[in-house]
Amino acid sequence: MPNPTQADLHVNVPLTNVSIAYIQKADAFIATKVFPKVAVNKQSDLYWKYSKSDWRRTDVQRRAPSTESPGVGWNVDTDSYFAHVYAVHKDIDDQLRANADSNFRLDRDATAFITNQLLLKRDIDFNATYFKSGVWGTDYTGVASGPTGNQFIQWNSATSDPIKQFADMQVAFIQSTGFKANTLVLGPLARNGLINHPGILDRIKYTQKGVITDDLIASLFDVERVLTSYATQAVGPQIADASAQDAAATYNFIGNPKSALLCYTPSSPGLLQPASGYTFTWNGYLAGNSQGIKVKNFRMEQIASDRVEAEMTYDMKLVGADLGVFLANAVA
Repeated sequence: MPNPTQADLHVNVPLTNVSIAYIQKADAFIATKVFPKVAVNKQSDLYWKYSKSDWRRTDVQRRAPSTESPGVGWNVDTDSYFAHVYAVHKDIDDQLRANADSNFRLDRDATAFITNQLLLKRDIDFNATYFKSGVWGTDYTGVASGPTGNQFIQWNSATSDPIKQFADMQVAFIQSTGFKANTLVLGPLARNGLINHPGILDRIKYTQKGVITDDLIASLFDVERVLTSYATQAVGPQIADASAQDAAATYNFIGNPKSALLCYTPSSPGLLQPASGYTFTWNGYLAGNSQGIKVKNFRMEQIASDRVEAEMTYDMKLVGADLGVFLANAVA
């Protein structure tokens, strides 16, 4: 072999402008997009709940001369929240920092890693709290054929009619609550069932080159916005060998990818307005960033390390069960 060889002329080192990390974008997480965050000063407190029926009836009467007007009133109750504190940290050992090559930004990487962990945890809790049957005032279940009761034909079937289905649900929603449902949350497979449905494709074939967007779905179903829960999580044991760990892991969508949630949620919290859910965030303890996260960096001298720690506070609260409709197994 002629000398010098390629190995003699160049020693491989890691690139300083490229690295590979499977970091999910913050936009993939929907927990605080669906229900508004309520900033609170105390970890726990009460909030008022007015009776629905009192505000949906009238006791107005024709008044005769020299008689009193009818007296009216409303019932009021309280409910409570408790904003738990969630935290995680990554230690950066002095020896590792001193030996790290220039392409490593250990503090930046640690901050991104623990922030991703908190966002993932919050979306997991969101789906466990809200995105399932048995929570909301009305549940529907998709079936392949012969629907009865609160069942419907799954959207991947050409015999289904999701546009009429949502129109009927919207009328029933208004009748029950006095409000139009304004938000539709979809699992990724449920969304696929809609955007490939022949009836929907036929409706939009002359618009935007037949491309179905979330705005088009929203207009077809008479809601203000459509959100899809795309966040995923790894399932499997942690193993010291990274390649073995990745090979053993499976990756699933956090929520049920075949289901959907139709609900009413205000753009921001306020007095005397209904909401299906709120996320109470304890800002009195934790004045965090736009995601409600506070990151701290402090010295752990006893282990010769710098600690990067992040905290998040929330209580995901179902405040109006009748303001939500859950559709399980919307596709096969």
